Amino acid sequence: MSVVSAIEAEYRRYKALADSAIEQLRDEELTAPGPGGGNSIEILVRHLAGNFASRFTDFRTSDGEKPWRHRDDEFEPASLTRAELLAKWDSAWRVVFTELGALADTALADTVTVRGQPMRIDEALLRSLAHTSYHVGQIVYLAKAIRAGDWRCLSIPRGMSEAYNRAPAKENAAAHAAWLASRTAK
Repeated sequence: MSVVSAIEAEYRRYKALADSAIEQLRDEELTAPGPGGGNSIEILVRHLAGNFASRFTDFRTSDGEKPWRHRDDEFEPASLTRAELLAKWDSAWRVVFTELGALADTALADTVTVRGQPMRIDEALLRSLAHTSYHVGQIVYLAKAIRAGDWRCLSIPRGMSEAYNRAPAKENAAAHAAWLASRTAK
């Protein structure tokens, strides 16, 4: 597996984790503020979508912070339906996957620019992947807190580690994402 395809698989895993968490929520729960007035899932989704659209549009040829992005607005409540929110989310992910699909490992040492700062493509991708995992973790945490006893686990359920270790089935990103997608489709 190439480095780029491994990074893409991790992005797909994090999208599947967020999708599986969001799928468990009712529409009104998407806008519930986090603890202490923190970001709602809706805000986190819009922020990631805005970040992806900005960073990955014309990924190799323009600054990753586009003049049309208004980052501060991503942290203000918006009146989007679930369908509108998920359309924005999925559209941004398509940009990510299109750009990654066009990238080869041989380009990882090339340079891109983010906020006027040049960085190697591999550094930019690792930075973005870390940012993604940070916010997807917040989405999952909030969704689990909201669902409480109705939460469907997205990894190995508590008390099931030994049984899972006898027949591990989702140890790589692609297998985990596929498992999550199969559960969401039900």
